[in-house]
This record gives sequence, C-alpha cells and structure tokens, in this order.
Amino acid sequence: ALAVAGALMMASPAGADEWPSRPVRMVNTFAAGGTADVLTRLVADQLSATFKQQFFVETRAGAAGTIGVKSVADSAPDGYNFALNNITHLVLAPISNPKLGYDPKRDLTNIGYVAGSPIVLSVSANGNIKTLQDFIEQGRAGKPLTYSSSGVGSSGQLVAEDFAKKAGIKIEHVPYKGASQGLTDLAGGHIVFSAQTMSSTAALVRGGQLRAIAHSNATRMADFPDVPTLKEAGYDVVATTWFSISGPANLPKDITDKVKDPSVQWAEFPPAARQTATPNGHVIGFPAVVDNLALMYNKKLFQAAGLAEPTNTWTWDDFRAAAKKL
Repeated sequence: ALAVAGALMMASPAGADEWPSRPVRMVNTFAAGGTADVLTRLVADQLSATFKQQFFVETRAGAAGTIGVKSVADSAPDGYNFALNNITHLVLAPISNPKLGYDPKRDLTNIGYVAGSPIVLSVSANGNIKTLQDFIEQGRAGKPLTYSSSGVGSSGQLVAEDFAKKAGIKIEHVPYKGASQGLTDLAGGHIVFSAQTMSSTAALVRGGQLRAIAHSNATRMADFPDVPTLKEAGYDVVATTWFSISGPANLPKDITDKVKDPSVQWAEFPPAARQTATPNGHVIGFPAVVDNLALMYNKKLFQAAGLAEPTNTWTWDDFRAAAKKL
C-alpha cells in the first residue's frame, strides 16, 4: 500500500562534518497514528542510528498539517529543523490559500521523496454497504454521504470529490486533524465512509473494523487482491499521495548533500522497521529530489477538473488561478 523510496536527511551551516552536534527536530505534521506519524518516527529512528545523534519527533498538527510546515519554514537554516511534508503542504494548500504563510519554493529546502500511498474508500464493516456498487446506489438515492479525510484540500478529499462527480453521487466532507480520529469515527458509525491513505487504513481493514470497497491505485494491490480499483470499476480516478522531507530555505548544500548520502536510504532500513511503517513492506530504493513541485502535482486530478496540465514554467500564481476553477 505504501511504496517507500529515497534518500533523506541533514547537516549544519557550520559544516557538514560537524553536523549534527545536538538533537535535531523532526516535525510530524499530522495527528498521531496516521501515515505521516509512522513515517516521521521511522525516519527519525534511522537518522538517529546513522548519525549517532537524537532526531526527536515533535507533532504539530492542525490546518491539514500546514502549521507544522510553517514552523519549520520559519526556523533557522542550521540543519536542526525538518518536516515530513506531503502533497497537501507543498502543492494543494499553497494553490488554494494565498495567505497560507509560507511559499514552498521560496521558504523551504525540499530535499527528497520519501513515500507514496493510494487513497482507499472504506466503510464500517458493520454497515450495510458491502461493495462499491452498494455505495454508489446509496449515494445516488438519499442524503449526502458523510466522509472523513485528513483535512481540507487533502489528497483524500480530492479523490473523493473527483470520484463523486464522476459517479454522480452526493457526499459531504467532514474534515479531521488527522487520519486516526476520522477512521475511529467511521468504525463507530458516526460517518458513512473515509477517503484516507491505504497505509493509514490497512490495520483497521485487516482487523475487521473497516471494509475497503475501492482504492485509487492504477492496479490491484498484492496485499489486498479482493479490493477493486476505481479505474476497473469504470471511473478514471488514479492517484497517490506522496510524502517528502523539507527543511527551511537556504540550507547549505553540504547539509542537503549529506541528507541524500547513499548511507541514509530507505532501502537500507531493517526489514522489520519497513514492515512497521509500510503495511506491505514495499521498498523502492531510489533517491528523488523534490525540485519541481509543479510536476509533482497529480496530473490525473488536474486534468479531471478540465484544466490545462501544469508544466515546469508554471508559477504559484498560475496554480492559484487554475485552482479557482476547481
């Protein structure tokens, strides 16, 4: 469910050979228990072991995670403050909210891709929705179906809204500060469905509290072979969210180079640790730098909204203008 990749992490302006000489803050931008929380802790543990220095996790949730990102953007470029970001923080929130308080290209050093996961539509295992077709029929027949995501403007919300438009169903978004609370409310029958990452949802699906009815991956997943894709059901909704590591703007090159050093790679994480972080234990051992955030935007969703495809010449103003058409 979660494809993990890439080189990660840091050093100080005083010189990479002296970094880190004190504990380093790793900001988890979402509530405890979700994908971001697990990934941040796994990254922090690996970096602590690699650099023989403490990388501690500080949770700064709220406003779909942008509060935590801004705290890092506002910090000194000394190699002691980093955040685990995702598409919401670096693309979706900035194009929809010009007053966000930070610009991801101006105010952050975007270091590397960490992981990605499709969005799964899940319902309570105790409810009367057994299949995607049941879900669609209920969404067309009655009042709007309430659902959770990890926040306004999140990948989950975009996937849900895109699918609802294509399927002709009525839905109502109930935003939460993170995945865990929304999934707990879903299991308790307080909302109808959830649109969260598969990695956040997998444990409750395996535990029998939730039922996965479809996901946004391009093909079926080996660990969930009975769960259909939205695409095979006839809806062209193919999308994944992604996570990356960023620090404040103007981090010295020797710091970012040390972060990307081959010795600090997800492919080298112990199998047990990878399995903890990724329900399927999938690891792709390649480094990737998040330099061109415009091209990281999910093109399928952008095209689905009837907009021109973003290119590497787009500015944030271009994105904001396009976002108003969504």
